[in-house]
Amino acid sequence: MEYTISNLANLSGVSTRTLRYYDEIGLLKPHDINDSGYRVYTQHEVDLLQQIIFYRELEVPLKDISTIINQPSFDQTIALEEHYDKLLRKRNRLDTMLTTIEKTIATKKGVTTMSDQEKFEGFKEHVISQNEQNYGDEIRNKYGDEVIDNSNKKFKNMSKAQYDDFKNLEQRIGDLLQQAYQTGDPSSAVAQELVATHKQWLLYTWPSYSTEAHIGLAELYIHDAAFTAYYERFVTGGAQFLRDAIVTNLSVN
Repeated sequence: MEYTISNLANLSGVSTRTLRYYDEIGLLKPHDINDSGYRVYTQHEVDLLQQIIFYRELEVPLKDISTIINQPSFDQTIALEEHYDKLLRKRNRLDTMLTTIEKTIATKKGVTTMSDQEKFEGFKEHVISQNEQNYGDEIRNKYGDEVIDNSNKKFKNMSKAQYDDFKNLEQRIGDLLQQAYQTGDPSSAVAQELVATHKQWLLYTWPSYSTEAHIGLAELYIHDAAFTAYYERFVTGGAQFLRDAIVTNLSVN
């Protein structure tokens, strides 16, 4: 089966303008250009476009999609299984968010009551969703699905008081990181307090703790752009400093 660009646009819901752009950047090139100068797409391009749409739904940047689908080892069946798993988790998180909103509306109208625990279910799902979006692939590849799923479950089961403590520790880490960075010494007293607070923060979500895992996570802070950006928002150079502080202080213990 062959499709013109208009046929493929109608079939997929992707505009002809977008398809032309995909062609220009090398993301999805037509199989051929016919004698009349029209782009011609075959089943292979149709299947690749489906993959692109799935990745876009998961908010993967175009440049990353191009790298993924153009790898010689790219397997569409495996990719589809991964899409299914990620979209299922996304749907479950959205379902929880919607349920929380519905209960909140009903509570505001006096139709029902809502516990503090229930009020924060949606917020916690949002945090999990953002973490999966920003760091999911990296941490799942490093620690495995079971560990991350258990971590998410532990986070969702937090009480309101625990959640408040967790967020306060997150802010404390930012404050300590700024102070410790100013010393320039990853072994300073304030850097040691930073590492201890960071460990305490991790324990709220980690099913189990080890210094090796903590150091391994710290390496992601300097090798993964999303992790780096998270700590750089506190102070420029903060990700590298935190990594050095964790390695320095945990390696001697």
